[in-house]
Amino acid sequence: MNLRTCTVVFFTVLYFTLPPETIGALRRCVSCRSRGELGSCKDPFTMNSTQIELEKGVDMVPCASGWCGKIIESANLNNEYGTATQRLCYQKGPSDGEERCAYAMWNYRKVYMCLCFGDLCNGATQINLSYSLVVLTSYVTVRWII
Repeated sequence: MNLRTCTVVFFTVLYFTLPPETIGALRRCVSCRSRGELGSCKDPFTMNSTQIELEKGVDMVPCASGWCGKIIESANLNNEYGTATQRLCYQKGPSDGEERCAYAMWNYRKVYMCLCFGDLCNGATQINLSYSLVVLTSYVTVRWII
């Protein structure tokens, strides 16, 4: 095989083996709800994407808007019994496009609400790979090997 054919084959294999979140085709949000000390949704939320897949009651859901959020329902935010924490996907983001946390009205209750934009931004800490960076690094590696 010549260099050009080898490069095309390499990039084709690379494209089809990368997970979708690396390519940027899909944004996901953590989806869960916990009350008090029960459940895994409360803060601090320390699960990564692999742990989320294994945890009952915690899911990674596709989010077309890309806007994820966290809602804390409580009279005050001192983690007393009965405080509910919910992580979810919003159908649309704020009109100004700014990420934020603030008190707001939700289902006729005053809650503390956070909005963020990005893959799993409302939960797991993650490393976001730029697809362009992966392709560039792969190309340099192929050129160096051959």
